[in-house]
Amino acid sequence: MPAATTTHAEDLADFVDASPSSYHAAAEVARRLLDAGFTSLHESDAWPQEPGRYVVVREGAVIAWAVPTSAGPTTPVRVFGAHSDSPGFKLKPQPTTGHLGWLQAGVEVYGGPLVNSWLDRELRLAGRLVLEDGTEVLADSGPLLRLPQLAIHLDREVNERLTLDRQVHTQPVWGVGAAESADLIAELADRVGVDAARVRGYDLVTADSARGAVFGRDDVFFAAGRLDDLASAHAGTVALAEVGDDLGADHIPMLAVFDHEEVGSASRTGAGGPFLEEVLERIGISLGADRGDRLRALASSWCISSDVGHSVHPNYPGKHDPHVRPVLGSGPILKLNANQRYASDGVGAAAWRGWCEASGVHSQDFVSNNTVPCGSTIGPITATRLGIRTVDVGIPILSMHSARELAGTSDLLDLARVARTYFAG
Repeated sequence: MPAATTTHAEDLADFVDASPSSYHAAAEVARRLLDAGFTSLHESDAWPQEPGRYVVVREGAVIAWAVPTSAGPTTPVRVFGAHSDSPGFKLKPQPTTGHLGWLQAGVEVYGGPLVNSWLDRELRLAGRLVLEDGTEVLADSGPLLRLPQLAIHLDREVNERLTLDRQVHTQPVWGVGAAESADLIAELADRVGVDAARVRGYDLVTADSARGAVFGRDDVFFAAGRLDDLASAHAGTVALAEVGDDLGADHIPMLAVFDHEEVGSASRTGAGGPFLEEVLERIGISLGADRGDRLRALASSWCISSDVGHSVHPNYPGKHDPHVRPVLGSGPILKLNANQRYASDGVGAAAWRGWCEASGVHSQDFVSNNTVPCGSTIGPITATRLGIRTVDVGIPILSMHSARELAGTSDLLDLARVARTYFAG
């Protein structure tokens, strides 16, 4: 495996490790872009009128862009979209539970995780603590919780069938003792140096604590938690960070990473919310655009919606289309669906294949078996909200929505290479 490929994968492992929650992911994207020379903006402030490279964080979402010196009222944008959240478990109110001498955490299912994959793993508790003055503090417990599976001696038929009650069997342990004498939020606050008495609210999720790893023959595989969709967020960040100060492009490169995709995107930080539209409007205002100019800019704009898709599974080939079968390590995928679960069309397919060809990257197609309905992405939502031409792409993976997913090492770098070409025009 070329050194550049494994280096990119190791950098993704760092990115995932720094991003146990959507709030951490947004902060990590911003940190990397600030290190690359971008300027941080706040939504409550007036924004600069001059060209430059900027990034703004809204809770678990982040948008960054580069305004070229040649930009005018009708300059189009090229958006590379992804999402920051992943399926798992979210901490409930009254989080400290337990009985029979065990301390447990009260959690509810977030999105559509493969619940059994979360068993017998050391889990982190991560997200944000909100203090009495409104201050938000990023918090990460490190390895703290575990969902212990029932021993086979106590369930001799477990290998024939495993049924997990999402209320009874998914409450992780984090210590021993009486629940009334412990406080999970105080434990987390203490670990991050915050006075627990100041905490008034929180948004906390579980995350696998194991680091991402390259492995397999010729290092062909990469496994980590939250590849859906941190692999795309990382690729877009790496590509946008390489957009230099000499901004001579005829479009505005933009990275948009949204929260809450796994639960429908209907939030102020999701793709169904106003965040991207508001940022585009503010950029247009800075360029002197009226409504007609903004509509003209959108008509010439593009959005790549990048999210993971299914590789053909060697043990379950009947779950896939019999003729369209992408596989790990053979390039990123173009995602197509006749019922508009993906936004790709013929024009988008042609453009995507052109960007791949210009990048020296092989692309694969993905379409579902007619008897196995597919999920959806931010693509159709973005296209519907803005009328912007959108194409759905990603990388093929196995174990989607598992606590630890499997990708092809070379696909990760190939996606970033296409994103660079797309941003460069």
